Amino acid sequence: MSLKNSAASIRWNIQPFIDGHYLASASTEQFNNINPATERTLCQVSIGDAADIDEAVRVARRRFDEGAWVDYPPQKRIEVLLKWANLIVKHKDEIALLDTLEMGKPIQAARYDAERLAPLYLRSAAGFADKLFGVTAPLQSETLSFNTYEPRGVVGAITPWNFPSVNAVMKLGPALAAGNTVVHKPSELSSSSALKIAELALEAGVPEGVLNVVPGLGNTVGVALAQHPDVDLLSFTGSTQTGRKIMELAGRSNGKPLLLECGGKSPQVVFSDVDDLDHVAEAVVQSVLWNQGQVCSARTRLLVHESIADVLLPKVIHLASQRRPGDPLDEATTFGPLASPAQRDRVRGYIEQGLKAGAQAVLKGAIQESGGCYVAPTIFDRVETQMSIVQEEIFGPVLCVQRFNTEAEAIALANGTQYGLVATVWTRDLARGRRMSRSIRAGDIAIRTSGAEGPALGSLSHEPQKASGFGAEAGLGGLQSYSTLKSVTFSGA
Repeated sequence: MSLKNSAASIRWNIQPFIDGHYLASASTEQFNNINPATERTLCQVSIGDAADIDEAVRVARRRFDEGAWVDYPPQKRIEVLLKWANLIVKHKDEIALLDTLEMGKPIQAARYDAERLAPLYLRSAAGFADKLFGVTAPLQSETLSFNTYEPRGVVGAITPWNFPSVNAVMKLGPALAAGNTVVHKPSELSSSSALKIAELALEAGVPEGVLNVVPGLGNTVGVALAQHPDVDLLSFTGSTQTGRKIMELAGRSNGKPLLLECGGKSPQVVFSDVDDLDHVAEAVVQSVLWNQGQVCSARTRLLVHESIADVLLPKVIHLASQRRPGDPLDEATTFGPLASPAQRDRVRGYIEQGLKAGAQAVLKGAIQESGGCYVAPTIFDRVETQMSIVQEEIFGPVLCVQRFNTEAEAIALANGTQYGLVATVWTRDLARGRRMSRSIRAGDIAIRTSGAEGPALGSLSHEPQKASGFGAEAGLGGLQSYSTLKSVTFSGA
């Protein structure tokens, strides 16, 4: 069956998935689920209700207290999570098609997410499930003191729309590997793959009620989850503005701890000693245009040494100009639409602000006004640090270029925003690389000379800094974040 026919045959079922079953939402008010490639309605979805969250949390608490999952030995949890990862791969085409239709991700990229990235993160979390080791403290012969990691209890998870299947697994994997039960609120723009993944969790052996998914709007189910008094920890990925609202809601309820990965405005710093500028240009364009620029870790600020700027920039412009938006259901498409009309309008607004502020648009991408949320790449040169296009997260295919002469200037520019998510530094000087890694305030820093950047996805932990959030989710640190550290002391002869 062709992709077009497969898309037309989908039976949309976006409802709360609680205790292993689909249930009708308590709300009868609905909104249109839009295909951003056509701006046509895919289906109507309930806005959701606080009562949906109440029921999901009630079930998750009951299942946790019953020991339905927490009492599984780690090896059993590992077995189930690995089976779950294999089932996601088996159903990759269906999961990918859902993400393509709901948020415009090109089908080959959506398939890569479901076949490679989501299972990778899930398998990594599974691999750490039996490695939450405590420590003992030497005291005296009559006393034994030790630490132990225990599950938090009921975990709330709120995920964004840009990598629907991957974002879901990045939270569900470590939360479940650590023994918690979960209530997941996916973005209203892309809920379907999260629901399918929850179905597959049951098939893999996760008990009913351990993983519950409640779709709906942020101001209905998102708010209800953030302020619910029986949620023990809340993990959120999204904008800094929303993250701060969630902090307020959590503080006003039960003061639950939070894991926040918020916005980014990450730098790509290029020094003059790097000799393969063609490779640098490819990496710059790949980072800023990956997923149409809708990536929190996109290196959207190119900081380049003055002596090589006029050589590197034309290479970047040439490569970016080749990225032309196309139909996401076409296997050949590598650059699709933005995720929604609102996101298209947001990006257009920032481009207009940049032009008004005097930034030089050395590449000005076309913006489709209707019938599809397509925005081609834009590159601004000669920008000033105070401009909104430099300071604020655009979340679209827009690159800002700044020039520097000294290492101190590069550090000041790199740290010149409120964000601190990731950064990349290009240099062949090992000492300089070490200085930069210590001076740039970001949670994840890559020092590159040449060759492909190959991070240990899912294996190493890091924490965002500044307005980009706090708390680790990947690697062993991620499982520790989803656990609580307890001290136990035995005394007596």
